[in-house]
Amino acid sequence: MDLTPAPVHDCPHVVIVGGGFGGLACAQALGSKRVRVTIIDRHNYHLFVPLLYQVATAALSPADIAEPIRKVLRRHDNVDVVMGEVSGIDVASRRVLVGSDGYIPYDRLVLATGSVYNYFGNQRWASVAPGLKTVADARRIRASVLRGLERAELTKDPDEQQPHMTSVIVGGGATGVEMAGAIAELTRCSLHRDFRNIDPTTARTILLEAGERILTPFPEELARYAHRRLEKMGVSVRVQSPVENISPGTVTVAGEVIPACTIVWAAGIRASPAASWLDVESDRLGRVPVDATLAVEGRPGVFAIGDTAAAADEDGRPLPGLAQVARQQGTYLGQALAAELESGTALPPFRFRSRGNAAVVGRSAALFDFGGHRLKGWIAWILWALVHVYLLVGFEKRLLVSIQWFWQWLTYQSGVRIISDEEVCETDAVEAAASNADDDGRGSR
Repeated sequence: MDLTPAPVHDCPHVVIVGGGFGGLACAQALGSKRVRVTIIDRHNYHLFVPLLYQVATAALSPADIAEPIRKVLRRHDNVDVVMGEVSGIDVASRRVLVGSDGYIPYDRLVLATGSVYNYFGNQRWASVAPGLKTVADARRIRASVLRGLERAELTKDPDEQQPHMTSVIVGGGATGVEMAGAIAELTRCSLHRDFRNIDPTTARTILLEAGERILTPFPEELARYAHRRLEKMGVSVRVQSPVENISPGTVTVAGEVIPACTIVWAAGIRASPAASWLDVESDRLGRVPVDATLAVEGRPGVFAIGDTAAAADEDGRPLPGLAQVARQQGTYLGQALAAELESGTALPPFRFRSRGNAAVVGRSAALFDFGGHRLKGWIAWILWALVHVYLLVGFEKRLLVSIQWFWQWLTYQSGVRIISDEEVCETDAVEAAASNADDDGRGSR
């Protein structure tokens, strides 16, 4: 069944799979050009993933960092949006397979399907240690932290309280550092006056990193600053601490079993299954090899960008999995494809221009690495906030997030501390399933 939403015209048809940073940028660059564009995503919204950790720590709501894809692209009459799950690609017939029996034909195909968390062969850990890629992940983590405190409030025994007030973050990259700092701030600053039987300031936040230091993509000077800052906030930072096992309510490190109510996985990512769709050999992270124009070799008319692509810079070094990389690739490819399809202009090689790498380390502290220049502390935090507000889609989102951040900075209060009935049911179901699976696993050994 042909799901192409627009009537068939003589214009070439570009299909984009994925409405993230790269896919959206590509669609916007192709907007109002003499091409038909269809963007496919399993969600009907674009999610600003760099701020998802703030949803997980009750600072923002999902609506603050998500915008309907149709709304973002509605001024481009040549762009259509399909909400659907891509199940494969028929390269020979140039069709994208959607669902069980649908398809959309293409002249050019752009794969911008992003990534998922990599559990390095321990996929069963995913049920008890969620990553942070979706709104559902963020809501689940937020509910876990808040429910842990509520459970601790029901007992006056400190030994029983502590496991419910312990959060473990696995992975010392930017996401792990930001999560650890935000959870520590939530318990020690925002909630310290809300309970009677417990003292939230005694809650434990543990950051585990298997390597020799946290924030390995950053210079050592900035990593040391982040380490000191986290410890000052009460976070226990443990390096050279690879995780041996994760089960419901516990994390095992070097033989030590750490009881924890909340476990967050931030230890690495792998690409979506695009390589298997194309039947091409991927790299060790599941990414699709591409040439200098982001084209997939041996698959005519197919391109890959963002976390889906194994692209390199001018010196042959792999490009990092950052939003700025995906956004620049999407804009470049949209403009290049428009020129090729309209006038036959050959695609020039893609050139990445780094805007710097950043991470926030709690209240009023961040770090920036611009290559030759480095910033840390208050000024870096202001710059981080300005950049992230600017990158949000839509003036309304920028204004709302700015107001909320200012109010939270002024009052030390986080506003989204509600646990919905839906989240309670989801968390209970996940905990029960994980516990049963763990029991079955122990019984089979």
